[in-house]
Amino acid sequence: MARKILIIGGVAGGATAATRLRRLSETDNIILFEKGEYISFANCGLPYHVGGVIKERDNLLLQTVEGMEKQYNLDIRNFSEVTSIDPVEKTVTVYHHQTKQTYVESFDELILSTGAKAIVPAIDGLDQANNVFSLRNIPDMDQIQAYIKANNVQTATVIGGGFIGLEMMENLVELGIQVQLVEMAPQVMPNVDFEMAQQIHQQINLHGVNLILNDGLKEFQEAGRRLVLTSGRVLRSDMTLLSIGVTPENTLAKEAGLTLGFRGGVKVDKNFQTSADSIYAIGDMIEIPDFVTQEATHVPLAWPANRQGRLVADVLNGGEIDYPGTMGTSVAKVFELTIAATGNSERLLKQKGIAYHAIHLHPNSHAGYYPGASQIHMKLLFGNDEKILGVQAVGIDGVEKRVDVIATAMRFGAKASDLASVELAYAPPYSSAKDPVNMLGYTADNIINGKVQIIQWHEVDALLENGAFFLDIRESFEQAAGLLPNTSSIPLNELRQRVDELPKDQTIYVYCQVGQRGYNAARVLMSHGFDVRNLDGGYKTYKQAKYELKNIALAAPTKEVPASVAAAVSNLAIVEVDARGLQCPGPILKVKQEIDRMENGQQLSIQVSDFGFSADIAAWCKNTGNTLVSTDIQGSQVVALITKGQAVATDQQLPDLSKAQEGVLHETKDGATMVVFSGDMDKVLASMIIASGAAAMGKNVTIFFTFWGLSALKKRAIKKRGMAKMFDMMLPKGAQSMPISSMNMGGMGAKMMKHIMKEKNVDSLETMIGKASDLGVKFVACTMSMDIMGIEKAELYDFVEYGGVATYLGDSEASNLNLFI
Repeated sequence: MARKILIIGGVAGGATAATRLRRLSETDNIILFEKGEYISFANCGLPYHVGGVIKERDNLLLQTVEGMEKQYNLDIRNFSEVTSIDPVEKTVTVYHHQTKQTYVESFDELILSTGAKAIVPAIDGLDQANNVFSLRNIPDMDQIQAYIKANNVQTATVIGGGFIGLEMMENLVELGIQVQLVEMAPQVMPNVDFEMAQQIHQQINLHGVNLILNDGLKEFQEAGRRLVLTSGRVLRSDMTLLSIGVTPENTLAKEAGLTLGFRGGVKVDKNFQTSADSIYAIGDMIEIPDFVTQEATHVPLAWPANRQGRLVADVLNGGEIDYPGTMGTSVAKVFELTIAATGNSERLLKQKGIAYHAIHLHPNSHAGYYPGASQIHMKLLFGNDEKILGVQAVGIDGVEKRVDVIATAMRFGAKASDLASVELAYAPPYSSAKDPVNMLGYTADNIINGKVQIIQWHEVDALLENGAFFLDIRESFEQAAGLLPNTSSIPLNELRQRVDELPKDQTIYVYCQVGQRGYNAARVLMSHGFDVRNLDGGYKTYKQAKYELKNIALAAPTKEVPASVAAAVSNLAIVEVDARGLQCPGPILKVKQEIDRMENGQQLSIQVSDFGFSADIAAWCKNTGNTLVSTDIQGSQVVALITKGQAVATDQQLPDLSKAQEGVLHETKDGATMVVFSGDMDKVLASMIIASGAAAMGKNVTIFFTFWGLSALKKRAIKKRGMAKMFDMMLPKGAQSMPISSMNMGGMGAKMMKHIMKEKNVDSLETMIGKASDLGVKFVACTMSMDIMGIEKAELYDFVEYGGVATYLGDSEASNLNLFI
């Protein structure tokens, strides 16, 4: 027997339910009511048409009334607003906006899919403002576009930093409009945690948007042209977009007496049936269970609405369904960044009193040696039982892929450590042999099984205040981009030899740049009996979380560049450096190498794929006496412009490069000396890393090679006789054939080390030696050792100098670093 099924509301949920119902039954009479003109459109694409990214308006219209009626044999009534529901009589009252007629329609089954509506609070002056908009549908989009075109909008204000607010912010910037965004909360995008959102804040500032947090809109004045904020701050604006959030469109349901739940969402059972017989509800208007906690929540996203539309059609046709709730898996684009998340945030877990662990990683999107690699900043949350509670990721490339994988794992009950065993596709352009998802699993396993104890970024300041012992195990040149105050420093490669310098009666808090070397240091120290904690996510996570917003003034007048500046620039060609795909601290090292070769006042432009470089280069320039002219975003990279030396301000308040002063490194002692006695590859590698780091910090570095260490300086073999031939047979032929000190295994250990170094985009020893020389490191070969072992000058690199112990001692007098390796 044919049924009459009414659906109120189209778009995602209603349209999906209608087409699924027809595919399951050819006999039912299916009527869909939509109060607007459009029954199926891509509402997620609306901001991108405003910004001109989606060129054709018609591309947003997924289905027309005529096309959908013919294809699915549906009765679609647009411009038809259902004004009331009678659950007892099973009727609805309908008002047709074009004919102005009202009529009553009966039903056997009714599906509510009225969605959500924009929150518009009672703001003083809103009624008099004629330049305030919200964006929920096609007519809203048309009004915004028409207003921008007709009124030559120069400045716009977005109120609210959720998905729509951020997307509109970006697209307004794309139109050349100056934008300010006001958000009442301490951060934008509330589905991620603060330290992750800080990366979004930095990106927003990089694009010239004035981001105002912890403040709200209090009043409109001057017909909407003057905005007064809660703090008393006043903004000027040609146009304002309200994007404060959405709330369930529950008017019909409430007036019909249906039971409401979380934040006004309609309560439904596991089959999406409301408190009234034969009335169902789906989409943004209902409360649903949170997949992680099974508590009631409201998730206004397209995927849940589409899924629920299909499932409710199955229910109405006698099907059994399983809907365990919604994880809230989401992804958003903010300029070049992709932000994706699923599950609960740390903030929500704290509110619900759920115990959890948090870990942060900063892996590359694909193999670092393949061009274009960029970092993904990831956060995984899991319980004591290893249940995955949520994940967040921010980056340029490969972000949503990783979150989608973990969302799938969550759906099927995987534990956090199980992520280590997920077999994912690998090729250098797409991933690494150990995918970032796997790395999260390995790290979680270390935490659960007590391999390391960690602290979080937000615990650091209190620990420092209380005098905790922090140990920085990075190289010295990395520290020029920032470090924690009042901390000790021992590079990881020296740690085993210097453990006696550390206090055994205190907890040692170790940190590196991203956490991985910190873990290695923690394991070393734990084996020596120390109580150790590793800073999760390293200094990078802490530094990102501490980003300070910039106050960006809009509509500033354009200044002409002084003639003296133009003349200086024209006489010195800009040096261009491509450091994309290099892992930290590679880009900083590149800058140091090039700056040393440049003339004072000359400029360097460097391209880097890590957006965190903008903060690193600012600190480096400050500490080395050079001038950071600008950091800009071009595509998916940071482009920094640096002037060698200190630029002098002119009357026009712009730097006069013609008078640039020599850069001065803030370092009182400038010498470093080393003796390299060992012929082991890993030990010579350590010496090259330390030497290059010291040179990058401006130190004058001398390395004295003696006995077996001379092997590292060999560039080619020559024929020998007698004792010299015997020594030559015992010694490595050069840096490329040196063994490693432990587990050499007849040369297999060295081959394994080289393979891993190549995979991790770490330079070979011979390349490191060449780069150290380029940085100005002085290589001295011991002539006495050469004579004893029959080593000739023709065997060694051309840049090697020759001398005895007096040469070494003379250089060590001016040093504050002296090592024997």
